[in-house]
Amino acid sequence: MAKAWQHPFLNVFRHFKVGEWKRSTKEGDVTPVTDETLKCTVYRIRGSVSAGNYIQLPQTGTQSLGLTGRYLYVLFRPLPSKHFVIHLDVATEDSQVIRVSFSSLFREFKSTATWLQFPFICETGTSRKDLAGVAPSGARWTCLQLDLQDILLVYLNRRYGHLKSVRLCASLLVKSLYTSDLCFDPAVTVAEARRAKLPVTPVPREMAFPVPKGDSWHEHYVHIRFPSVGSRASSEPAQKSRSPPEAVFRGRVRELVPPPVAFSNPFPDGVSPAVRMFGPTASRQARPVPRPLPEVSLFCEHSEVPSMNGPRDRSQEPSARAEVTDKHTAGNGVHTGVPESAMVPVALEDVAPRQRPGRKQSRPEMTLGETVFEQRSFLPDPILKLKGVIGFGGHSTKWALWTKDGAAVVYPCHAVIVVLHVDTREQRFFLGHTDKVSALALDGSGSLLASAQARPPSMLRLWDFQTGGCLSLFRSPVHALCSLSFSSSGVLLCGVGKDPHGRTVVLAWGTEQVGRGGEAVLLAKTHTGVDIQAFKVAVFDETRMASCGQGGVRLWRLRGGELRSCPVDLGEHRVLELTDLAFGQAQDSHTLYVCGRSGHILEIDHRRRAVRRARRLLPTQTPGGHSSQKQPFGTGPGISISSLSVSQTTCAVGSDDGYVRLWPLDFSSVLLEAEHEGPVSWVCVSPDGLRVLSATLSGHLGFLDVPSREYNTLARSHTAPVLALATECSRGQLATVSQDHTVRVWDLATLQQLYDLRSPEETPRAIAFHPTQPVLFCGFASGAVCSFSLENAGVLVRHRRHQGAVTGLAASPDGSFLFSSCSRGTLAQYHCSTTRCHVLRVTANMVCRDARPTPNALVVSGDSRLLAFVGPSKYVVTIVSTASLEELLRVDVSALELASSRLDSAVAICFGPVPPGHLLVSTSSHTVVVLDAASGRVVRELSGVHSVACPSLALSRDARFLLTATDRVIRVWDYPAKASPGCQVYIGHSEPVRAVAFAPGQRQLLSVADAIFLWDVLGAPGRSPSGSAGDSPGAPPTCEASPGARQPEDTEAGTGGLPRQQVPVPSQASPLQLGARAGPLKGADGAFSTSDEEGPSQESHSPEGLHQASSLPMLVKEASGAGDGAWGAPGGPWGFSMRPHPCGWATARSTTKAQAHPPARPDCYRHFTARYKASSLVKSASVPSARVERLLLKAVVGYNGNGRANVVWKPDTGFFAYTCGCLVVVEDLHSGAQRHWLGHPEEISTLALSHDAQILASASGCSSTASCCQIRIWDVPGGSCRHLLSYHDTAVQALAFSPDDTLLVTLGDYGDCTLALWSVATCELLSSARLPEPAHGVAFNPMDARELACVGQGAITSWLLQQRGAEVALQVHREPIPEEVGAGELTSLCYGATPLLYCGSNTGRVCVWDTRAGRCFLAWEADDGEIGVLLCSGARLVSGSNTRRLRLWAVGAVPELRRKGARARSSSVFMEHELTLDGAVVSAVFHDSMDMGVVGTTAGTLWYVSWAEGTSTRLISGHRSKVNELVFSPSASHWASCSDDGSVRVWSLASMELLIQFQVLNQSCLCLAWSPPSCGRPEEQQVAAGYSDGTLRVFSVSQIAMELKMRPHRAALTAIAFSADGQTILSGDKDGLVAVSRPRTGMTFHVLSDHRGAPISAIQSTNKECGDLGAEGADLWLAASSDQRISIWASDWPRGHCELLDWLSSPSPTPTEVRLPVAREAGTVARPPHRSTPCPAQFPSRPPPCLAAFCPWDGALLACAGLGMHPEVVFYSLHRKQVVERIPLPFFAVSLSLSPGAHLMAVGFAERMLRLVDCESGAVQDFAGHDDLVQLCRFAPSARLLFSVAHSEILVWEVSGHQATEESLGSGSWPAWRRS
Repeated sequence: MAKAWQHPFLNVFRHFKVGEWKRSTKEGDVTPVTDETLKCTVYRIRGSVSAGNYIQLPQTGTQSLGLTGRYLYVLFRPLPSKHFVIHLDVATEDSQVIRVSFSSLFREFKSTATWLQFPFICETGTSRKDLAGVAPSGARWTCLQLDLQDILLVYLNRRYGHLKSVRLCASLLVKSLYTSDLCFDPAVTVAEARRAKLPVTPVPREMAFPVPKGDSWHEHYVHIRFPSVGSRASSEPAQKSRSPPEAVFRGRVRELVPPPVAFSNPFPDGVSPAVRMFGPTASRQARPVPRPLPEVSLFCEHSEVPSMNGPRDRSQEPSARAEVTDKHTAGNGVHTGVPESAMVPVALEDVAPRQRPGRKQSRPEMTLGETVFEQRSFLPDPILKLKGVIGFGGHSTKWALWTKDGAAVVYPCHAVIVVLHVDTREQRFFLGHTDKVSALALDGSGSLLASAQARPPSMLRLWDFQTGGCLSLFRSPVHALCSLSFSSSGVLLCGVGKDPHGRTVVLAWGTEQVGRGGEAVLLAKTHTGVDIQAFKVAVFDETRMASCGQGGVRLWRLRGGELRSCPVDLGEHRVLELTDLAFGQAQDSHTLYVCGRSGHILEIDHRRRAVRRARRLLPTQTPGGHSSQKQPFGTGPGISISSLSVSQTTCAVGSDDGYVRLWPLDFSSVLLEAEHEGPVSWVCVSPDGLRVLSATLSGHLGFLDVPSREYNTLARSHTAPVLALATECSRGQLATVSQDHTVRVWDLATLQQLYDLRSPEETPRAIAFHPTQPVLFCGFASGAVCSFSLENAGVLVRHRRHQGAVTGLAASPDGSFLFSSCSRGTLAQYHCSTTRCHVLRVTANMVCRDARPTPNALVVSGDSRLLAFVGPSKYVVTIVSTASLEELLRVDVSALELASSRLDSAVAICFGPVPPGHLLVSTSSHTVVVLDAASGRVVRELSGVHSVACPSLALSRDARFLLTATDRVIRVWDYPAKASPGCQVYIGHSEPVRAVAFAPGQRQLLSVADAIFLWDVLGAPGRSPSGSAGDSPGAPPTCEASPGARQPEDTEAGTGGLPRQQVPVPSQASPLQLGARAGPLKGADGAFSTSDEEGPSQESHSPEGLHQASSLPMLVKEASGAGDGAWGAPGGPWGFSMRPHPCGWATARSTTKAQAHPPARPDCYRHFTARYKASSLVKSASVPSARVERLLLKAVVGYNGNGRANVVWKPDTGFFAYTCGCLVVVEDLHSGAQRHWLGHPEEISTLALSHDAQILASASGCSSTASCCQIRIWDVPGGSCRHLLSYHDTAVQALAFSPDDTLLVTLGDYGDCTLALWSVATCELLSSARLPEPAHGVAFNPMDARELACVGQGAITSWLLQQRGAEVALQVHREPIPEEVGAGELTSLCYGATPLLYCGSNTGRVCVWDTRAGRCFLAWEADDGEIGVLLCSGARLVSGSNTRRLRLWAVGAVPELRRKGARARSSSVFMEHELTLDGAVVSAVFHDSMDMGVVGTTAGTLWYVSWAEGTSTRLISGHRSKVNELVFSPSASHWASCSDDGSVRVWSLASMELLIQFQVLNQSCLCLAWSPPSCGRPEEQQVAAGYSDGTLRVFSVSQIAMELKMRPHRAALTAIAFSADGQTILSGDKDGLVAVSRPRTGMTFHVLSDHRGAPISAIQSTNKECGDLGAEGADLWLAASSDQRISIWASDWPRGHCELLDWLSSPSPTPTEVRLPVAREAGTVARPPHRSTPCPAQFPSRPPPCLAAFCPWDGALLACAGLGMHPEVVFYSLHRKQVVERIPLPFFAVSLSLSPGAHLMAVGFAERMLRLVDCESGAVQDFAGHDDLVQLCRFAPSARLLFSVAHSEILVWEVSGHQATEESLGSGSWPAWRRS
């Protein structure tokens, strides 16, 4: 509220005496002129540079205007053909200054935490893209009305304090500025308002624009209100929108549909909030609005937005003015929007009155106010219909009404109004309130229903009772309404409420025009100082009313637009506490009956205003029971009467003793009475007087039938929020627990309560039914778990094994086990197959401590084999065996997205159907992740499910529908749809939804919160999935493409994209347009890339002027079509590695027993975490000496983006090194030649280069062969390892050399927390210290070698080195982070000019410390995310963050700011340049001038950055995720790779440079094949790729485009191959099916199911005449599956012929025998045997991959691995039908390749070893160099190169000696081969 001197409005120019320029200032061309239109003096501000020509108030920036008015009115006119800028500095309540700018210069909306930029659009009929710009020639005077409170609340979630300063910049004319708390209507003058009696606030005379007589205001001027009604989220209901329908903002809200592409711009589709001003040619009239707008609130803490004709502001009276406000819509469209993260819909209501009650608010176009949001839905729409509600009351249990015919009862249930037919028990609903209903009233005809909601400001709705439609929605002028009363005819509605100061207010509305297109009109409002407990309109006269309360009865009258009252003289009864009143009926209508707490009933003559008779009801005890009779006045305590109701002959009273008594009107004796379970709060006699409705404070609603003297219960209810639910299948029952200390069991068919179990001492927290017995389990806050019998309603057993509150309870579906968890982390297992369950096991520290109780805390799989829970920490999900509680799987949810600035935690979990055996995990990042319960790999992912974490979710038994709930919103997702799955939103609860579940039969679902909602599922029930979600109904069918047809959704896009929308850049850059780019494969400058449709590209986009050289254009398509999955990546066919997440690395690990858990990883991406590896290094593997090695490591493809600070560069010497896995790669940037330094056994975490570039230090983690980390000291000139240091236990986080290169400091990670200081000369440990918490970075002071600092949680730690003889001591000083900095954790640091230390934080702020004074004197917001890299040199600072942004800051003024101390401000620090890269920035090194540098990202890319040119050039590229396949072109000029990140990359074999990238987002590419030369001309090369969603895509390498997309499989493709002629594609999937397709037609014409049940691990085809093998055809091909079976086929595809030649399989082994299929009779074919014999002990726990390949030197010879119990490679002859040779191996092979030249074979092992075998001589060599299992090894067609792959690192080996001899191989191992 404004100060008194600012009310009602303030002329800012006059108050600050603009013109005298003493309290204001002007700069440039500012001149007072006389305006011909306004006929007064205005100020003209003009000039070519807006920043140099302005008026500023106040005079200096250190002063403040101190204006507190909510609205700022700017009266101005833009100068034609010019731009203008308006800057407002607004202070929040917490004194944060926010700059709000409006300008026609801005092309898009931008926002930071301290600056909002809104484009001002002058629309003149041009296209949308041309709107921003200069003002048109006919620009008119404009009243710009800015709601400062809503601007801050909507866009920054801040609360408005006051207006600090204003700057009006060229070019414009300005009359003045005004502030006020009132919302003025500039088009209405005071005279017009008085003449038309309009309850609006007209504009003051000095603010009014002159209007010629007879003309309309809108013909000459423009009124713009910002934010508009349709787009803002005000702290109260908004005013009617001024926007015409064509000016509606159209966008998407993330809360309704997750956007398919995640842009940095929060407004998709290029739409930003903008102030739009129409030119003279714009339309002047808005289309009529035929119906009220739906009730919506955009913020959870606000209630409703009124209808078009509702009240306009809190200071205004309610109004129904349609004509004037319609005129306001002309020419004043306002484009505004709320950032997506702030929008939360909270209203469930019909958009139109004719729609069916219960209609959810989810349609292809959903209208919220005047804002239209588009979303993808699914059929049927709606999928849910509200069937029943269990509950009564909410805000009050007073209101329950009879309908006119007495057949139904109307009552509130929290935010829903229920109409219950008393005979059929059918319910119908009035939906639309967003908070609890506080009052109800029904008119005498039964056609109009009024309702009010409790949340201030109180909203009223008027309903058509017959149709259920909302006729009118308006806001009451009072704070809260507590009573409503209609007149008999329904033309008058009275209400009683409280204003914000607690004073009682009585209001009267005229409702005669409601239902005829009109609105309710406020007739009168009056304040009264008396207490009012009940208020009724008289039956005999609609202008008269009565009220009663504490100490008095008053009679009211409405006359002349005023409400007046007079008291009734009660005499001696004036001190009574009166509670209710009722007018008599018919001839007794002038009698007023009033009751009180003392038991008195007063009969008052309304005409005489006097008490006619007073009675007091006293209780009497009779032998027959309770009864009450009239007693003499004043004899004993009376019955406390809370309510009464009068019919023509009787009076019903309800009292606090729980009785409803029916009396005759003379109160001679009690006619009937009914006892209730609690105090009676309300009674109502039916119109025919035969039924008495009663309600109690305990949530009970029922009626007494007078003729039959029977009592009927209508509804029971919990009286506090419901915490959990459980359903029972066989009996159709529902159990709920509530904070009211009750456990209730309901019948789902009748919605009636069956059992009520009360526990006054403790609160029930969790509930579960026994699956097969009539037993109910309940967990309590005390830690007790009780078992109740539903047959005798007794306690069977009570267990107290928990010390904390029970948080979860789950029973296995087979009824064998019960599990419970508590807040202390304990998990208990019970045996419950008998009636009395008993405890089996109690394990501590298993589940997450202090977890909230939720039905999704413990879940059991459908086959009763698995139990899942969140624990032992909130970041981990654990799966154990239900029988033994043995740990089977642990998934670290926090590491699913390493680029995230915060750690993900699991919130809720849910098992899917079995099969496929999925576990759904709701995370704190608003994502639902679907995990494979067996391997832990990420199968699917649904992002942006809700605006906050989802605490409850459920999946239907047929896997068709996924339910998610959070806050008051329920969403139903089309689960089988993988491409942008549609959802429907249902909102009706007034409190957060605690749990959702499907009812037995899956045809209904339940949601519990304030009440219990039962919903009908309108979709037809589907069958249970047979294998996966894709098999369920609704799964996309197989996609077939026409020959050569381009996919309709294919579009191309260049590297340009939408620039960031957060921090203003120095110059205004227009957004780059997404255009088509393509280029030739050869001779092109840079690389090319294409992308499919599934999601956002990972490529970087830079603002205009900062172009990226050699960047990859992305082909992006809209998500559509069957099989386009956005959810993800089934795993590979083998079991040796977990498939990583597309955006990170899988962290699931299988275990056989519980293991010790390391300390929790800090919530900081800057902190290094080694990628999880299932493999271990073999101790015997070694690198052979140079004289005998057969393989020479030639090149390394890739960069380890998982490392931190793992790239070094010395521009002076040209030394450049980085890490890839466990290798240090030293590369010549000019020639590209590489040197490789080997020796580390594990992944290298970080590097450090000495200042003279003579020494390099590298560090890796501990391994199975070493208990401590390795730190290697390398001699840079010689390339040799000088020393090996070992001290830290787990991993090294950072390394740093002292300025004089004499000392080296090493910092351990979070598991080590130590700091060590080493001598570089002697490599001795000089000193060490243990840190109290993890540190993220360490640095030496470049000016003082004795000083270093490290940063971590909550403080900065400084170390001072003290030399004491030969000893070195560390003196430590910790300085906590000041609260003003706003950062809880410092993540990066670098020294600047002495004595400055720059530190980056996890909140994106950079703070500057004075190391001499030990204080922080400056901080500014440098980014939106965590800053992981800081580099400073001279006056420039570079920051890099996990938002992918790299920024260059000018910090030359910081040393001067240090001298100012606390007066230092960050305005002198500004950003010079910015680049957006392809991942979080993890490493950076720059030249001393800071003009150029090298930057590494988590995407596995090294960029060369030139600030002078504004470019970023790709230096090193690699896959971020696991590489699944490598293939080569027939010409041996190119090779291709595919990865879990969904990319297919084509590389040059000569230069190893990336040329093309085909990207499919949110899918994994699992297999790859290059077309053979026989398929066509060489220039028509194709690459076929198989994806995790079962799709097959064919890409043209020459055209850089996707030529074909088809879906031959439902499951993930695991192997693919072209036929010998290239006209056919063979593909295999994880279900064991092999499909044969023709790429020219896109048709799958044959499917082979011989390998069904096991994933296909290999398919290979070769050109060979099969006549000598006894078959027809020229194609010989094989298929191998993971169950150790290999099939060999002969085919003639043009003729459609395919014949099985042979089977190879591993027989059922015995412990003493291993054999393979050998000779068989000619012409017979062995089919795969079905084995059930267990494997012997030496066999691995999971079968190794079955590998097979045709020998290049003998087409009839087959090399196989993984067929037997022993690790070996066997050669099988197709001619002889037997194994001809065996080559034993040290381990089981996981990859295999045969050289097309010399008889060489390469074998990769899970032990990180690569073996080269000479198949002629038998000589072998082992090679190390990988840090994980070697999942791929492939010989190039030339046989000169061998590629080996471990995870994402690709090593290229040069094969020497094509004519190998035993001597050339050296002293390798010589095994004795066994020949058959």
